[in-house]
Amino acid sequence: MNRLLLRPSSLFRPTPRAISSHRAIGRMDYSSIATPERCYVDFCLVPVGTGTLSVAKEVAEVQKLLKASGLTYTMHSAGTTVEGSWDQVMKVVGQAHQAVHEMGVVRIQSSMRVGTRTDKKQTAADKVKRVEDILAEK
Repeated sequence: MNRLLLRPSSLFRPTPRAISSHRAIGRMDYSSIATPERCYVDFCLVPVGTGTLSVAKEVAEVQKLLKASGLTYTMHSAGTTVEGSWDQVMKVVGQAHQAVHEMGVVRIQSSMRVGTRTDKKQTAADKVKRVEDILAEK
């Protein structure tokens, strides 16, 4: 195992807030749980059964949709990262599916990785910059 990936166990100690929240879960009205204020989703939408290996037209349509949404997004070679509120981001992923269906694609498979945090606001660009800063240290 790569020891660089190991973290001190102190990083995994639950906070008092997490402990009190956990204790309250048994009494919680689940229908009243809010969605996270901010999240980022890295998703890869794959049209299936189009008869071609290229997905460039469908990806371009999704990128147009994301631009129109006003959300922060970054396309990369294996998908797109979108940032915003949970509800906004999940809505635009659903709209991406619908936009591609409206292009005549009858089947779509998507994979998503979702990240949230409550201790501070951090964008995807902030996360990348932090690593770049470490790499730049002499």
